[in-house]
Amino acid sequence: MKEKIPRCAIYDRVSTDLQVKEGLSLEAQRQALTDYAISHGYKIIGYYADEGITARKKMQNRKELVRLLNDVKADKIDLILVTKLDRWFRNVKDYHNTQAILEAHGCNWKTIFEEYDTSTSNGRFAINIMLSVNENECDRDSDRIKSVFEYKKSRKEHLNGRPGYGYIADENKKLIKDPATQHIVEDTFKHYFSTYSKNATVEYILDKYSGDPNAPTMYQVNRILTCETYAGRKYGIDNYCEPYITLKKHEQIISVCDAKIIPHQNEPFLFSSMIKCPICGRNMSGFTKKHTLKNGEISKYKRYRCEAKFTEFHNGACITESVIESYLLNNIMCELNKELLQIKTREKENKKKLACNPVKIQEEINRLNIMYQKGRIDDEYYDKQYSKLKQKLSDAQHPQKVASLEAYKPIIQTLNDGWMEMYHTLDIKHKKSFWKGLIEAIYVDKESRKLCGFKFLL
Repeated sequence: MKEKIPRCAIYDRVSTDLQVKEGLSLEAQRQALTDYAISHGYKIIGYYADEGITARKKMQNRKELVRLLNDVKADKIDLILVTKLDRWFRNVKDYHNTQAILEAHGCNWKTIFEEYDTSTSNGRFAINIMLSVNENECDRDSDRIKSVFEYKKSRKEHLNGRPGYGYIADENKKLIKDPATQHIVEDTFKHYFSTYSKNATVEYILDKYSGDPNAPTMYQVNRILTCETYAGRKYGIDNYCEPYITLKKHEQIISVCDAKIIPHQNEPFLFSSMIKCPICGRNMSGFTKKHTLKNGEISKYKRYRCEAKFTEFHNGACITESVIESYLLNNIMCELNKELLQIKTREKENKKKLACNPVKIQEEINRLNIMYQKGRIDDEYYDKQYSKLKQKLSDAQHPQKVASLEAYKPIIQTLNDGWMEMYHTLDIKHKKSFWKGLIEAIYVDKESRKLCGFKFLL
C-alpha cells in the first residue's frame, strides 16, 4: 500500500524588533521551512505569514494563524512546520486552545530548529515549561518598553514613528510646528471656523493645495480637525506640544462633528449640534419639513428634533429654526448684559471675601468657643454665630470661581453697535458661523417644550 504523503502548511511570524536584532526575516524563515519540507518529501499546500505581530497578541489579531486553523478544521492539513517554538506561541493559554483544535483534526506540528515532541507526556511538559519562560520573557520586554514610553511621556517627548502632519520633532525630541506645512494646518482651522463644516473644509484644502508637494491627504485633513494633538494635548497630557488651536476650540469641533446632521441638504442648518434635547440631553438634529398649502404649493421649513425619540420613544421637542433664530436675536443682548452685571457683582463680592483675613476669622471662632465654654452665651447664639464665622472663613480661603470679563471680550466685540443690521445681510453659511462663534448650547424646557435659555461660548 502506497504511503500517504503528508500535506504540509508553513507558518512563519516575525515581530519588527526580532527582524532588526536577529535578521530572522519572513523570507529567511520561509526559505528554511521550504527547504526542510522538500528534503523530507512533504507536500506544501500553503504559506501563512504574520508580519510585525508579537506572539503575545490575541489569536484573533493574528489573521494568518486564524486562516491556518480554519484550513486545519477543514481537514486540509496534516502537518504544520514552524522554525522555533517562540515563532509559534508565547502564550500558554492560546497554545492549549490551538493544540485542542489540531488534535481534534489529526494535525501535528514540528519545529525545524528545535526538538519538540507532543506525542509523549515528557515532551508536552517540556513545551509547557518553555512556553511559560517565553511568555514571562515577552512580558518583561513589554514592561521595559512601557517604562521607557512613560519616561518619555513625562518629558513630553515624541515617542516613535513619524510625527503627525503639521509637526516635526526637534533635536530634543519635542514636537514643534513644521514650517513646511504650518500654513496649511492654520488655513484648515481658519476655514473650518468660517463654515463649521468638516466636509467643506476637507474639500477646500484638497482643492486649494492639490499641486503643493506638501499637500495633506483626505485622512490627514480629517485628523487635523479631530485629533487633540493640534490643541497641544497628547496622551491626556496638556501642553505636550505646540498647539494650533485651544482645547476649547478642539472640543467645539468634536461637539459639532458628533452631531447628527441629515445629509444631502442644499443649505446648512444654523443650529446643528447646539440645541439640547430636554429629555435625554443629546444634541437635536435638523430636518426639512414639507407642508402642502391650500393652493397646492409645497412649503419647506427647517426644524430640529432628537433622533433618540425613534429609538427610545420619548416625547421630545420639535422646534422650527426660524423660531430659534428669532428667540436668540430678541434675547441675546439682554442675556449678555445680565451675565456681565452678575460677573461684576460676583467680582465685588469676591474682593470683599479676599479682604477678610482667615487668621483673624479663626481667632474670632476661638474666642466664640471660649465664651461658650464659660457659659457666657447660650446654645442658640453660639450656633448662629459659629455658622456665620465658618462660612466667612470658607469664603476667605476658597473664593468662588467666576467667569472673568476678559472671557466675554470676543462676544462683546461681535455684538457691537450695528451688529443686528450686519447679521441680516449675511448669507446662510455666515449666519451659521456667526452663531457657532457665540453660542455653545441652546436649552429647551422639559415641561413646555419651549426655548428657555442658552449658554455663551466662552
